[in-house]
Parts: sequence; structure tokens; C-alpha cells
Amino acid sequence: MGILDQIVKNKRKELLGLKEKKSFDRLRKEVERLPKKKHVFFRALKNAKDIAVIAEIKKRSPSKGSLCGDFKPVAFAKAYERAGASALSVLTDKNFFGGSIEIFKKIRAKTKLPLLRKDFTLDAYHVFEARLIGADAVLLIAAILSRKELKILSRTAFSLGLDVLFEVHTPRDIEKVLPLKPSMIGINNRDLRSFRVDLDVTSRLIKRLPRQALVISESGIQSAEDLLYLKRLGVRAALVGESLIKKKDPGAALRNLRAGL
Repeated sequence: MGILDQIVKNKRKELLGLKEKKSFDRLRKEVERLPKKKHVFFRALKNAKDIAVIAEIKKRSPSKGSLCGDFKPVAFAKAYERAGASALSVLTDKNFFGGSIEIFKKIRAKTKLPLLRKDFTLDAYHVFEARLIGADAVLLIAAILSRKELKILSRTAFSLGLDVLFEVHTPRDIEKVLPLKPSMIGINNRDLRSFRVDLDVTSRLIKRLPRQALVISESGIQSAEDLLYLKRLGVRAALVGESLIKKKDPGAALRNLRAGL
């Protein structure tokens, strides 16, 4: 069983436990009492003066293990905000990435930046949970969802005022999401089954995407040169994680990344 299959299997098991602790009806009622979201994540990227950077906060990855010896998520979030990030991506998967709902909530309380809840969304429960903890956007990974699931989950998210980042890695993934007329499409340069990274995946796939979609390149961005390369391809935003968080000063690393723009 590959890494992605393991993650999804664990996520389904985890979901059953969540529903036992709090029913979907109870979760939905809690969310219904909240004010409506206003799609701020998409607007923050669209209105960026240059290619936007979504700075990611995660403790570890399945392929590389621990990424940061002194993991200070709230401090990182503040540093990224000061350094010019347009938005943040916060991992909430615990078993494979060292994230949690609690970490997400702490970051939400300390930053005004729009937040993407980065996780393996499989069920409407996950979408409502994302809204409850203060997320502005959710990730829908085409590789792990059927066309019907993508449609249902995206409509659920939109109904709650959340933006949706549809993630693709192959032409087949693109075929799944295009009928939904996505406003944002993330091209993941990392193959989630092997965890190999190739920045040119963006170059190959962006040609297949509609011009009106805001395209985000995810994973493998190491330098200012990489950012400029993506900008020339027509990419509007880049999601950057490991190359920042592994540095002694992630905020300074982000400033250096954006310096050549």
C-alpha cells in the first residue's frame, strides 16, 4: 500500500471517530450559528500585486520526517505575515504531518491572513469542521475523490462561504475538475503516491487549464528563480512549505524568496 492509500485509509478511520464524538447534525448546527464567510482566500490571491505566496505550516512529512527541530507554528505564522505572505496553508493531519485542529485554531487567533485548511478532505463533515475552526478555504484533491464527491464537497464549501482549492497532478485529475468550472486550481508538483517532486509538472499541466482559472503551483519551490519561472508560465500563486520551514528564520527565507519579484 502506497503512502497516499495509507493516509486515506487512516483518514476514513479517523472520520468515524470524529462522528462518534460529535454528530454531523450537532456540527452543522454549530456552523449555522456562525457569520457567513466572504470568500476572502481567493480574493487575497487574485488581488496580490505580484505572484502571491501561500506559506505552509507543517511539522513533518511522510517522505522526509521532521522538517523543523523547534516547531513554533504561531511564531511562523506571524513571521510569514510580516514577510508578505498573501495567505497561509496549515496542515491539520496529525498522524502523517504532525498537524492538528488545535494548532490551526491557535494560528487563526493570531493572524488576519486567509487560511487554507490543508488536509485530505473526504466528507462533508470535514468541510463543516473547517468552517467551524475558522478556515477560509479547503483543499479537494482530485486523486482521492470521484467526480461526484468533488461536486458535492465543493458545493458544500461554497454554501458556507469557503473557497475551494482543487488540486490536480495528472491530466485525468484535470478532466475531473474542469466540469465544475473551478476559480482556483492547484497543480501539485509532488506525486502523492511516490512523493517525488518535479517543478515541470506545472509547465506541462497549466496548458490544459482555462485562462480564467487562478492557477497555484504547489511543492518544489526552492528559490526566487523558481518563483520567477512559475510567474512566466502564468501561475498566479505558489504554495511554499518545506523550503521555508526548514530554514533557521522562515520569515527571512520568505523575504528572500520574494526579493526578485
